[in-house]
Amino acid sequence: MNEMTPVEMPGKTKPKFGSGPVPKHVAIVMDGNGRWANARGLTRIEGHKAGELALLDVVAGAIEAGVEYLTVFAFSTENWKRSPEEVRFLMGYNVEVLRRRRDQLNAWGVRIRWAGRPKRLWRSVTRELDAAEVLTQKNSKLTLTMCVNYGSRQEIIDAVNQLAGEVALGKLKAGQITERQLERAFNSSFVPDVDLFIRSSGEQRISNFLLWQSAYAELVFDDTPWPDFDRRNLWNAISDFTNRDRRFGAAVDKPAKRNRAK
Repeated sequence: MNEMTPVEMPGKTKPKFGSGPVPKHVAIVMDGNGRWANARGLTRIEGHKAGELALLDVVAGAIEAGVEYLTVFAFSTENWKRSPEEVRFLMGYNVEVLRRRRDQLNAWGVRIRWAGRPKRLWRSVTRELDAAEVLTQKNSKLTLTMCVNYGSRQEIIDAVNQLAGEVALGKLKAGQITERQLERAFNSSFVPDVDLFIRSSGEQRISNFLLWQSAYAELVFDDTPWPDFDRRNLWNAISDFTNRDRRFGAAVDKPAKRNRAK
């Protein structure tokens, strides 16, 4: 892949999408690294390594498609339950990937952000995430948000506690808190609502990822494990999205025409 621009690649030609708009915000659960590796006689860690190029290719595909926000689930608050070896690898690997790829993403015009709880995260991880944010803060081609030590229920709880503190200080009135005020207290407050939610590897669940923001998201569950996932999978999901009828709770009465006997 070209170091300066996310170029078109052989066999990866963007299809013609449907009549609807391209999703502004795409969220992805990058699932299946471990199962992909184990099926090949490899360790889960090798699967995580293989997922790096998949992410880079998907970022390139998102730019080509005109997506403005791409948010990926890099490490959840529940992932601490995994083996100490895997957790240590993931913490160190996040640092390595940021160091290796941030200049390339910066050259592509990608703004890197991160969301999640700083508590428990290695200082080296937060330092690299913060440095990537500063380096790319003026970019506007695509905002790539890495969710690290992130859990949606935890994000909502933290926001509620913050607002409760503001009520106690007299800055807010109890009983008058709005959706917008709650959203502003999220650690992912800088991203809009999710339009398209994708999960790789065939699992069909949301796994505590952007629950509030995905209230009206269109869901796509792709059987492809993350290391084999690329921009074509993303484009297929976008094509599906652009052919869906998004009503946001509204409905139009369209009775089918009945054939009348002559």
